[in-house]
Amino acid sequence: MGRRYFGTDGVRGKVGEAPITPDFVLRLGYAAGKVLAGSATGSGPRPSVLIGKDTRISGYMLEASLEAGLSAAGIDVMLAGPMTTPGIAYLTRALRLAAGVVISASHNPYYDNGIKFFSADGNKLPDEVETQIEEQLEQPLDCAPSEQLGRARRLHDAGGRYIEFCKGTFPQAFNLRGLKLVIDCANGAGYDIAPHVFHELGADVIPIGVSPNGFNINDGVGATAPDALVRAVRANHADLGIALDGDADRLQVVDAQGRLYNGDELLYVLVKDRIATDGKVEGAVGTLMTNLAIEQALEGLGVQLVRANVGDRYVLEQLRERGWQLGAEGSGHILSLDRHTTGDGIVSALLVLAAMKRSGKTIAQLLDGVKLFPQKLINVHIAQGADWKGNAEIQQSIASAEAELKGKGRVLIRASGTEPVLRVMVEAREERDTVHYAEAIANVVKRSIA
Repeated sequence: MGRRYFGTDGVRGKVGEAPITPDFVLRLGYAAGKVLAGSATGSGPRPSVLIGKDTRISGYMLEASLEAGLSAAGIDVMLAGPMTTPGIAYLTRALRLAAGVVISASHNPYYDNGIKFFSADGNKLPDEVETQIEEQLEQPLDCAPSEQLGRARRLHDAGGRYIEFCKGTFPQAFNLRGLKLVIDCANGAGYDIAPHVFHELGADVIPIGVSPNGFNINDGVGATAPDALVRAVRANHADLGIALDGDADRLQVVDAQGRLYNGDELLYVLVKDRIATDGKVEGAVGTLMTNLAIEQALEGLGVQLVRANVGDRYVLEQLRERGWQLGAEGSGHILSLDRHTTGDGIVSALLVLAAMKRSGKTIAQLLDGVKLFPQKLINVHIAQGADWKGNAEIQQSIASAEAELKGKGRVLIRASGTEPVLRVMVEAREERDTVHYAEAIANVVKRSIA
């Protein structure tokens, strides 16, 4: 049976609309507490859960609801306040807690919010545990006896602990002295963390997106709006710009010339650096959207690229299955499992800076000869439930385009998971080919099932 509330990244939606309402989040906290209480080990006399949040105004309300639900289930609660998603993952593991909870909708606007959980080892909850929580949600809301209710307390210096962890992922032999960096924190959870990390490693830091007011998270700043970073890098004659998203698990980088580098390109840089230091990288994981040029460039290094479904959760699954360390999405989710259990924008930026330090090269030089293929994406609205896979005319148009593009491009057709839209993507060495074949397939879809 499919899960009703949990998506690929926890429970998410518009604040005030189901399921992101105070009453549901209270029940979610209680249900999660009951499941965790039954499975927790090594957490002392009673399980403890850490709650962190980003800077959305709704975080206060949802934090209180979660705290009440967990306490009613007999779970002790620790409150970290504003904290990045990877920061909560780290602290949960470091403090030997039963679980961590992040109140965030990541790169979404302020009026959205969400709840995502981390297990005791700092990983996202397995599907089966999320299913158990959903099953518990169907049970009546109860309350533990007074003597068994959970307590709540503030985790002091959560930010300082996490800052030290991030710094520890940067090679001891290097520092960032002499580098001028613009750090864009998207007015999000990293606003009082990221600038300190880079400053304490020696960089001259120019922070932007560090004035959250509850409503301006991801608003014209951050990894999903990198134009602000490009302008700031140029205006300040900086060596590099680093942009995080609202919960700081994504990364975009801008060089001194104002060129933007996405997660695909940064994955190649990290793989190349890992080969230079360790001598061998067996493989890396991208997604169905990873640019073909990166796949071919990695093949040139003798590194296999495996494509996972879109979503860092699926990249992580593939990495674990194969015992590999490096994976990424073009959006900027970058995974380095020998450094952290989850995607971390700050740590990923430090890995990129370490690669530059080790090689003595800029990002552009590290990517010399790697040129991303142009992509054309067309969203075609289709009838709800339309069988595009079984439509012979659509399949023939896809097969025809793939035959023409063999070795010099590719076609990706996928249905949206949130709306009745078929996404038609073509990438090829020549931009005219991307436009021609994408429009040809889209026209067939419109004629057949739109």
